[in-house]
Amino acid sequence: MQNKGLVKFFAILFALVSIYQLSFTFVANKVKNDAKAFAGGNPEKEIKYLDSIGKEKVFNLGFTDFTFDEVKDKQINKGLDLEGGINVILQISVKDVLKGLSNNSNNPVFNKALDEATRNQEGNQSYLDAFFVAFDANKGTTKLASPDIFANRNLSDEINFNMTDDQVKKVLVKKVDESVESAFGVLRSRIDKFGVTQPNIAKLGQTGRILIELPGAKDVDRIKKLVSSKAELEFWETYKAEEFMGFLGSANEALKATVKSEVKEAEKPVDSLTKLLTDKETDTASAKKGNNPLFDRLVGQGGGPILATFTTKDTAAINGYFKRPEIRALVPADKQNVKFVWGKPVSVKDAKTKKDVETVDLYALKGNRDDIAPLSGGVIVDAKDSFDQMGKPSVTMQMNGAGARAWEELTGRAYTQKSAIAIALDDVVYSAPGVSTGPIAGGRSEISGNFTVAESKDLANVLRAGKLPAAAEIVQSEVVGPSLGQKAIDAGTTSSIAGFLLVCLWMVFYYGRAGWYANAALIVNLLFLFGILASLGAVLTLPGIAGIVLTLGTAVDANIIIYERAKEELREGKTLAEAVKASYGWKGAMRSIIDANVTHVLTGAILFIFGTGPIQGFATTLLIGIFTSLFTSIFIARIFIDRDIAANRSLMFATPTTKNWFTNFHFDFIGIKKWSYAISTVVVIVSCISFYFNGLDEGVDFVGGRTFQVKFEKPVEPTQVSEELSAVFGVTVEAKVFGDDDQLKITTKYKIKEDGVGVDKEVNEKLYATLKKYYKDGLTYENFINTYDGKTTGVLQASKVGAAISADIKTNSFWAVIGAMLVVGLYLVISFRKWQYSLGAIAAVLHDVIFVLGLYSLLYKYMPFHMEMDQHFIAAILTVIGYSMNDTVIVFDRVREFLAGNVKGSFKDVVNASINTTLSRTINTSLTMVLVLLIMFIFGGESIRGFIFAMLVGIVVGTYSSLFIATPILVDSISKKDIEEIEKRHAE
Repeated sequence: MQNKGLVKFFAILFALVSIYQLSFTFVANKVKNDAKAFAGGNPEKEIKYLDSIGKEKVFNLGFTDFTFDEVKDKQINKGLDLEGGINVILQISVKDVLKGLSNNSNNPVFNKALDEATRNQEGNQSYLDAFFVAFDANKGTTKLASPDIFANRNLSDEINFNMTDDQVKKVLVKKVDESVESAFGVLRSRIDKFGVTQPNIAKLGQTGRILIELPGAKDVDRIKKLVSSKAELEFWETYKAEEFMGFLGSANEALKATVKSEVKEAEKPVDSLTKLLTDKETDTASAKKGNNPLFDRLVGQGGGPILATFTTKDTAAINGYFKRPEIRALVPADKQNVKFVWGKPVSVKDAKTKKDVETVDLYALKGNRDDIAPLSGGVIVDAKDSFDQMGKPSVTMQMNGAGARAWEELTGRAYTQKSAIAIALDDVVYSAPGVSTGPIAGGRSEISGNFTVAESKDLANVLRAGKLPAAAEIVQSEVVGPSLGQKAIDAGTTSSIAGFLLVCLWMVFYYGRAGWYANAALIVNLLFLFGILASLGAVLTLPGIAGIVLTLGTAVDANIIIYERAKEELREGKTLAEAVKASYGWKGAMRSIIDANVTHVLTGAILFIFGTGPIQGFATTLLIGIFTSLFTSIFIARIFIDRDIAANRSLMFATPTTKNWFTNFHFDFIGIKKWSYAISTVVVIVSCISFYFNGLDEGVDFVGGRTFQVKFEKPVEPTQVSEELSAVFGVTVEAKVFGDDDQLKITTKYKIKEDGVGVDKEVNEKLYATLKKYYKDGLTYENFINTYDGKTTGVLQASKVGAAISADIKTNSFWAVIGAMLVVGLYLVISFRKWQYSLGAIAAVLHDVIFVLGLYSLLYKYMPFHMEMDQHFIAAILTVIGYSMNDTVIVFDRVREFLAGNVKGSFKDVVNASINTTLSRTINTSLTMVLVLLIMFIFGGESIRGFIFAMLVGIVVGTYSSLFIATPILVDSISKKDIEEIEKRHAE
């Protein structure tokens, strides 16, 4: 090996750098363990402890000291499936952005285009592109640069009346990008102040989507509210309750004719307001519950700015009543612009049932024709969580100069009219204080209400960060409990160690001392791999661990190819030095190694491009592993081999037991191609029939929906749970055993097309209410839904995928598989310079994909583990494609070599000889892969069992197809003229 000293220098340098990078991970883990011990299982105490030591020096390397914040920034970060926490993907509403840019235009063409874009947006198409298509289809003579659309005062510097639609579209693209960038900044500011260690926030391309990852986060509802709140702060004058008593009475009477009240006796603890608002002289029978659609829903009487109080569950019905034209017409003529707005929900105890009931106050705001608040949150320059005069949590705000003047004017008007000022955030009134001392100067105000300390901190945080430029809808979310994370870590660690030991033992058993050299290279490879992950700041996930373990199987592949070639050279009578030199040469094993690994890199790259989250983690570790494996296999093991050559030690690349294994094979693979074609044809036909009748078990990733992994205190009957939840949700709810008998995976598509924190909370509450009977008394909603250290029951993991994002995932997955086959096929055409090689490889891969999909279609109803079509499954399919191509390329390289060489015999004999002489490498590599995957299948945990099974089946069928499908197709596709020339050359 030339430049041996230089290789050693770089290997040692790289090893030292890797150890340096990994040292931060060890130190960070030690500090975190100390924090857990100090906190005694209290997660908030643990976070506060870590925050308090952020600037303290915790690591000394002799030449410099590092604080804990610096150490944790350099460590290998663990993903949500290992650390626990919350993952959210937000979709910034481009529709809201466009409406804002148009100054809330009433142009019918513009608004029709907005509505059609919402309905017609498909797959990866952005909302903006869908809007352009809809507008072009409906515009007639209307232009985007019309005065009542985008050629308005707000955009006068960038859009004028003379601009074409194409010119305006370019401006809109820029403006939408700016809005997403603004939303990104606002969300980053909110998250950075939340107190979670190592938060991650990233824009997802040009989709308008923003990914937020909060490792270690606990409170699901709080975090979802924090990230999706638009933070539209407004100050409105209010009407007094007595000004709308007449309206409420008239509305109740008008509704009697068309609405039948369905309020039960137990649900109406207070009826004094009903009596108050009805005519006192009216016969009491007329006020009887069941005859008053509006009043029967009252649970509290109004006063001051509060019109009345209702239960939260009745707000939708009340909103519906007030939107009716005949009810709206009853509003007094001088109050036609009134805005009916609800307050912040409050939990109270029902006096009769003794149960907690969530109630909400109704306010009437003094609206205007433009529906613009007299004062908005844009004037807020600072906000702090504090405590009011009663000692309750509140938020104090400071306004700028313009805001202070407007605030003084507004409070002066309220003082004169004896009205209150409602402080509303995202159309929810948080407080409505009266003004008793005259106009308030200085621009200082306070929001008080029924806050917890955490809520007041979050509200102050949101107000300081500013409002989002448009609504942010949660289109995908995932919640992972740390107890599941620890199980995932344990399972991944166990499978990694077991897989590593098995590969090492096999290499020593089969190759003797050369096997030890390969193992040394494997250890160095793992050091390099983890060192690079640490230096890149990569996030380690469970699929990432799978990628590392898979690297263990593929890392020895290059050594196997070299060792098998060296054995062939030794059998031809060459010395050890000559055999090694030939094996490492381009005409030896190197060309096969390069071709095989290029195909693997291409599929890994496609997986990284089209995958998201954990799948990118898998692709990252796989790609890094390929490069580190190549370096260590080619150079590290060679150092040890060259030492044997220099010392004149014998090295046979085998043991006495395995010396003659898989040699002198003369199997006629081409002769039985009719049988292999027939078997594969039957498999493809059966698979297609199963696709038609059984379909595939498409996971939430592909069809949208919510999934909960729920741990019970003892085994439960899945069918019973499914029936109970289906009855409550009103749609089919699947419940399947997931791992242990006391753990279920619950899936529902209930309201998946509806967005908002309220819907998510509704689903969580229905789930809790239905399942709490399976737990001992005392299990609270918070303990059931939220995650915390030491939790052993309840929701361990939850995920949500919206319909739009699931369509994107399905589209990306399809193109990932097709793209992988086409890209690798193109590479083979370039490398082998004959399209027949590419045809054979693609046909074999297509056969493998259909086989695996068909098997999943046939068995998903009967296997004891889940066989869902999700992103993990697509990762497995792409890995199978990479491996099958890898295996096929090794055989094809030998075919090319023999066809260009001096092997005697017919074309069929030359091809058969090519397959037989590579059989040892094929079996060895496949066997090490199967051993590793079997270990992962057994010990790797339920969450990746279906993923591993797909790869396990794929490796086996990929080995079969490379021998019995790819090469026969290559032979059948070569023209008779070419065959005659080949046979003539090899007969001489």
